Amino acid sequence: MLFRRFPATTAALAAFFMLGALPRGAFAQRQPTPQELAGIAKDVARHFGDDPDNAGPLATDLAYSIQPDAVAKAMRKVADWQLERGQPYFDRTWTWSALYAGFMAASDSLGDPKYRDAMQAVSEKFDWKLRSHLPNADDQSVAQTYLELYLLKKDPAMLKPTQQELDAILAAPPGATIPRGKEMTWWWCDALFMAPPVWARMYAATGDRRYVDYLDREWAKTSGLLYDSKEHLYSRDSSYLDKTEANGKKMFWSRGNGWVMGGIVRTLEYLPKDDPARAVYIRQLQQMAARMKQIQGPDGLWRSGLLDPADYDLPEISGSALITFAIAGGVNDGFLDAKTYRPVIEKAWIGMLHHIYADGRLGSMQQTGAAPAWFSATSSYTYGVGAFLLAGSEIRKMDSRAPRGHHPRL
Repeated sequence: MLFRRFPATTAALAAFFMLGALPRGAFAQRQPTPQELAGIAKDVARHFGDDPDNAGPLATDLAYSIQPDAVAKAMRKVADWQLERGQPYFDRTWTWSALYAGFMAASDSLGDPKYRDAMQAVSEKFDWKLRSHLPNADDQSVAQTYLELYLLKKDPAMLKPTQQELDAILAAPPGATIPRGKEMTWWWCDALFMAPPVWARMYAATGDRRYVDYLDREWAKTSGLLYDSKEHLYSRDSSYLDKTEANGKKMFWSRGNGWVMGGIVRTLEYLPKDDPARAVYIRQLQQMAARMKQIQGPDGLWRSGLLDPADYDLPEISGSALITFAIAGGVNDGFLDAKTYRPVIEKAWIGMLHHIYADGRLGSMQQTGAAPAWFSATSSYTYGVGAFLLAGSEIRKMDSRAPRGHHPRL
């Protein structure tokens, strides 16, 4: 039976999904606000994604399994759809760089160079340069791909522009990189996915500990302000420290926390083993993973607002994919117990498969923002696809028969 892995209630819902297209707001408890609609329209105009009224039928050709071949088929289906749609609009904003990270991982995992070749082409298009001088975390994020390509080919032209910008940050006067009115350089939790993996990769490329020292110092500031040591979750930024959900619980955004967890895994991947802060990152990943296990939904996914799932219409795939990636990566790297977390990973992956459409669209993603918001069942955005590909790549590594990628864990 197709949905035998799910509880009866979830199986019934999944079977209903499989009957055909999911119209906008099919299970909506409320209508979107004008501000939310404006944000969606802006993202569509920037080619980050879209949310058609009807995206067609859901996929029926996927196996609901975490076996490597089954995962690979789902990854290819989604990746090929996104590559065809997105390549004409490739840019250096964070929404794209998160996708690029997924494409790089997919090429390694699937043994298919076409996704990495596309990343090589877009890097050359922009001459390996970042979007700005003294770049913020978002504008640094594309360098994750630049540096991974450099570590494969060791061409100094791939490295120099990013190194110059990071060195300029190191040389800047105190406070020069802190935006006006903010407490620190990495003042929002998403930044911990965007920037630290760049600094860790720059260390791997150069052996210069200054990059690790900066990373550790700035992460500690962000964590000290935004990490709730009781809930083991991050507030999006300081303006959300006291905000609450409809049920009175604190507001913790699933994608924001997924960014942090994913950032930990992607930072540890290249961080030296003797770094004094390494144990701090591992402990925080362990704490956050345990919390995510506690609040995982019956469909295997997480809602946009983590502590008030009943107030949100749909599971949110971009956050769920980042959480799944981080937990699977933690298992693969020995930071999380496989027996404890394999069921969490399997349930989450299978849950995400139920939001893939016949053409390869991965839906149920929230548009760009800073907090939980309304979105439709058909909505798909670049960063969510990147997260899904990262998750699939780590899940395939859980089976030793799958490729381990182009580099060993450091």
